[in-house]
Parts: sequence; C-alpha cells; structure tokens
Amino acid sequence: MPDTLPEISATEAIRLVKAGRYLIDVREQDEWDRGHAAGAHFVPMSRLGELVDDIPKDRQVLVVCHSGGRSARVTRSLVTAGYDAVNVAGGSSAWAAADGPLESDGPGAARIE
Repeated sequence: MPDTLPEISATEAIRLVKAGRYLIDVREQDEWDRGHAAGAHFVPMSRLGELVDDIPKDRQVLVVCHSGGRSARVTRSLVTAGYDAVNVAGGSSAWAAADGPLESDGPGAARIE
C-alpha cells in the first residue's frame, strides 16, 4: 500500500457525487441526523466492521467525516482491505463550506457542526 493516503478536495467530491460516485459518511448517528452530504450512505466508524460488506468493492468510494480525521482512518482501512477508497479532505465541514448540498434526518434545516 502506498505511504500517501488517497485524498480529494471537497469541491472535487461534490462534483463526483453529483456524477454518481458512492459516498460514505463515517460520523456517528447524532452528527448524521443534524446534517450530511446529500446522497451519502451512513456507515458510522464505530460500526464499520459489521457494515463493511455493504460498501461496494467494484467502484470507487469517497469517505467523509466531520473534519477528515476519522475518514482518513477509515479510508486507510478500506484501502488495506482492497477497496478503491478516497478520503474527502476537510470532511463535511469543507463540503458545507464549498456549498455542497446537505440533507437532514432530524428536525430543522440540515447543518454541519
């Protein structure tokens, strides 16, 4: 495995997700409920082991968390396991700052905190 972690900017991730790329959000339930990237799939880092088989292995997977730390760890684990995974630099905070579309599963407007 290469020493450098595959990583893309939030702006590039927004473009790729709009084009149909698979995005997983590895934050926890309360963070997800407040707001997440539109079209993201919820795979909390704490449940990665039990949900990993739900992540497609036949196409590239973008990985996002709040600021990029957890998603970097998950990306490294997925790459080690043979996935074509890429970390979204700056996480959902960068996604929101780049005007990426947001959704919410909780009350009120979607927000990233």
